[in-house]
Amino acid sequence: MKNSAHLEFFKSFPLFEVLSHQEMDQLLEMVELKKIKKFDYLYNIGDSSEFVSFLVKGIVKIGSLSDDGREVIKSILHPMAMFGELSLVGEAHRKDFALAMNEEVHIFTLKTRDFQRLIATNQRLCVSLMNYIGKRLREVESKLEDLVFKDARARIIDFIKESAEKRGRRVGFEMLFKHCLTQQDIANITGTSRQTVTSVLNDLKRSDLIYFNRRSILIRDIAKLA
Repeated sequence: MKNSAHLEFFKSFPLFEVLSHQEMDQLLEMVELKKIKKFDYLYNIGDSSEFVSFLVKGIVKIGSLSDDGREVIKSILHPMAMFGELSLVGEAHRKDFALAMNEEVHIFTLKTRDFQRLIATNQRLCVSLMNYIGKRLREVESKLEDLVFKDARARIIDFIKESAEKRGRRVGFEMLFKHCLTQQDIANITGTSRQTVTSVLNDLKRSDLIYFNRRSILIRDIAKLA
């Protein structure tokens, strides 16, 4: 029997709002809580796609490698995120890696075959999952469009603004965004170079639009950041 904290997590997870009490109990019997040390891989490229994960605590980096061996960061995940869901739609082996970042990560894992059994018996869950995957696909399409139509400076600024809007907090008229990313990480997310990230950040700082250090970015006025 799973404890109440497990139940509260999945009751709060939007994907599973459609489950009945009986189906929720069934889900809780299927999931397994795992703890991964910081900087360890949750899974790596080429691993068998046998489970879907739900992030409870910590930050996870999802990425892949380019043909020349460079890291490409596809997303930075925070608690209440699902990942590894491509196993549900035919992925046999991981095309990406998932890495715990600067602290221990806690996840629930659900075997792909168990998740597929739940979907097969619950049409509303199937629709909820399709909507979730559709949203992720739209995010990927938007990122691809940015790579094609926006220059490096615009992509870096968009990343700062979006991160602040999602994870930041207001400090008076300013917005503080705390993070665990290196400038190389930001470059890998925005499809730029570390040197370009450094140049753009320093230019924004000189213009008094932001202040930054290794672990935070303070936006003076998000409306003026352009």
